[in-house]
Amino acid sequence: MSNQARGNGWVAGMDGCPAGWMVAFARVNEGEGSGELRLCVLPRFADVLSADEAPAVIAVDIPIGLPAQAGRGGRAAENMVRPLLGERQSSVFSVPSRAALERTDYGEACAVALATSQPPRKISKQLFMIVPKIREVDACLRAEPAAAPRVFEVHPELAFWRLNGARALAEPKKVKGRCHEPGLALRRCLLVAAGLPTAVVHSEPPSGAGQDDLLDALACAAVARRIHAGMARPFPDPPERDPFGLPMAIWA
Repeated sequence: MSNQARGNGWVAGMDGCPAGWMVAFARVNEGEGSGELRLCVLPRFADVLSADEAPAVIAVDIPIGLPAQAGRGGRAAENMVRPLLGERQSSVFSVPSRAALERTDYGEACAVALATSQPPRKISKQLFMIVPKIREVDACLRAEPAAAPRVFEVHPELAFWRLNGARALAEPKKVKGRCHEPGLALRRCLLVAAGLPTAVVHSEPPSGAGQDDLLDALACAAVARRIHAGMARPFPDPPERDPFGLPMAIWA
C-alpha cells in the first residue's frame, strides 16, 4: 500500500508465549540507535499499544480478521501462503468462523465450526489452544479502531520464507513438540543475515518465553521493519475484510 512507510521510531514483532506475549521492539529511525532491539514479555496484547516505544507497526503472529463463514482450508490468506512453505505448511492453521471462536468449550466450538464452514470442518486442537489469544487481539482491535491500522497479521514461517529468499525452510523448528536445534540454528542465521544483532539473536529469551518464541518474535520484527519501509506485501493483495472491517491477510 502506498502509505506503508511511516515515521521514525520503533516497530514491534510479537509471538504468543506461556507468560503472554514475547515482544521484540526494533528501532527503525536513521542515525544513532538505528537497529537497536529491546526484548520483553508483556502479559497482555494491549500493553504493546501503550508501551513507551509507541511502535508505528506491530506485526503479530495471530489471526486477525475472522470470517462469518469459513471456506475450504480457512481464509484466502491461509490458502495463499501454505503452498509457499513446503513441508512447513502444516504450521498454518485453518481459521474457522468468528462464531466458532467465541465458544470456550471445544466440543461446542467444533459443532459451530461445522455449521459455519463449507465444506464442514471442525476446529483443530492446535488452533483451539490459541483461541484465547485470538479473542484477545480481536477484542482489542474492535475496541480501539484507531490502533488497527498499525497492527498486522504475520506468520513466522512465512517471515522466514521471505528472509530465505522466498524459499521454504528445509528444517522444522520443532520435532515432536521439542525444539529442533538444526532448525533453530538455520533461523538464527537468517535473522543475522537480515541485519538483526547477533548477540540478541543468540541471547536467552526473557523469563516466560521459550527459545522458539524469541526467534519467532524476531522474525515478526523483521517483517515489521519491511512493512515500515513499504517493502512487505499482504497475502492476499489487497486484503479481504471481515464483517467488522478488520483485514484478513498475512504480511511478509
